[in-house]
Amino acid sequence: MSYIILSSGGLGGFLLSYGDGLNLRFWGCCMQKWACGLSYHGGRYHGWQKQPDLRGTIEEKLQEALESVANGPCVLCCAGRTDQGVHATGQVVHFETEQNRTAQNWLCGGNSLLPEDIKLQWVLPVEDDFHARFSARSRSYCYVIYQNEVSHPLLAGRVWWVRKKLDVHAMQQAANQWIGEFDFSSFRDSDCQAKHAVRKLMNFNVVAQGRFCVFYIEANAFLHHMIRNMMGVLIEIGRGDKPVSWALDVLRAQDRTQAGITAPPQGLYLCQVTYGLPWANRFPLAMDPFKFIF
Repeated sequence: MSYIILSSGGLGGFLLSYGDGLNLRFWGCCMQKWACGLSYHGGRYHGWQKQPDLRGTIEEKLQEALESVANGPCVLCCAGRTDQGVHATGQVVHFETEQNRTAQNWLCGGNSLLPEDIKLQWVLPVEDDFHARFSARSRSYCYVIYQNEVSHPLLAGRVWWVRKKLDVHAMQQAANQWIGEFDFSSFRDSDCQAKHAVRKLMNFNVVAQGRFCVFYIEANAFLHHMIRNMMGVLIEIGRGDKPVSWALDVLRAQDRTQAGITAPPQGLYLCQVTYGLPWANRFPLAMDPFKFIF
């Protein structure tokens, strides 16, 4: 069955379904909005966002599963559009439907149709004014580095492997210089579509855990490749190739060419999206990727 939504220009529209004949019906008076928590391993997928000429995205897989449960169209919106190879333990998505389903129907039915590396963690009804992206106060990511002379096969696709032990104290000092509201153009990818590069970085903590080095980053929003470009700067400081002061020099330059490499995507995890009232305490907290996975 396929569906086309025809807008009426008002509060609703007409839903045209075709397959076993045509069926035209009005929708709009009984639409229900749902929010859901999503976890995934991004290694096999071309990022979150659906693309017209490319199959194999997280959004595509989730939309197909939810539309099968709904037996009708579901338009999705996520809190953070992760790139190819990036993972999530705390992605938040909302969708609307006129189909009468329970939260358990969406959760169990959706997961039964999703691949093993993409799973819903919770589903809850929300008010009409909730928006997964625009209602969010902040997003939190973590980046995991494995420091060892040799790589480990069980960590493939889940960490950035580096041979040399990094100076955690120096990297923390460097990252502290980025906390606040700044123009982060030096960490912005050339394909970034954001209208401006000003972002508010709230927290940036560097934690040593045995052979792992874990970076926790929270901001109101992020630019395309922003965290991975930051990691490219910190890795050079952690190796001792650049001084701590270089992090501030790069920030002030507002020039991507003055920064370092772009870190690989496999070490990056979207781990939490924070909302204000009335949703602040309603959604389950996502698991810390490092504590949960490693």
